[in-house]
Amino acid sequence: MALNLIFLGPPGAGKGTVAQAVMDKYSLVQLSTGDLIRAEVASGSELGKKLGVIINSGQLVGDDLMAQMLEKDLAKKVSQKTFKGIILDGFPRTLPQADMLESILKKLKQKLTAVIYIESSKESVVYRLSSRWSCSKCKKVYNTITMPPKNAGVCDDDGAKLTQRDDDKPETIGKRYDTFIEKTSPLINYYEKKGLLHRYDGNVPPGPSIAAAEKIIAGIVKKN
Repeated sequence: MALNLIFLGPPGAGKGTVAQAVMDKYSLVQLSTGDLIRAEVASGSELGKKLGVIINSGQLVGDDLMAQMLEKDLAKKVSQKTFKGIILDGFPRTLPQADMLESILKKLKQKLTAVIYIESSKESVVYRLSSRWSCSKCKKVYNTITMPPKNAGVCDDDGAKLTQRDDDKPETIGKRYDTFIEKTSPLINYYEKKGLLHRYDGNVPPGPSIAAAEKIIAGIVKKN
């Protein structure tokens, strides 16, 4: 049975970092809605321009649009012979999106295994994100405080220049956090009632956060 996981948490909770570690350990594939959106924005298309305005204002992308991008990418991943499961990073964030995801998974003959919620405070995410930079080429994420590159300003893997996203400015981060809490709280309760939710304290460095997530997943795998 495929191991299909959702990672939830406010912007800056470390979802991407933890998801990468879990993905490597269990040979899963990651589907990051944030990456899908940023790729569209970078393309310079009309859709990308609209998405850019939404993201930089601290708002969430509409459900229908997000579902379309998600299903297209997920279908490609599921069709691969080496498919062992997926990690969803950044989706769903609302109850309507949860319904859309369930419909998409059912269509692809897949099923959600578990939802992992990384709890983080507003102060923590503002501190982390204002120090976050990413490789302009491979998109690898660094944090100048907790996970700095070996050489300032350049990626460890390919030597490309590191850049900072517009939506990683403190004022925008605060808005994004508030939006997340407001829109996602019902979703947390929804998955908790379904018995799929597993939560842990994410106000810790990357190492302990990854260890906590892997401990939860190991228990899930053992039961299944």
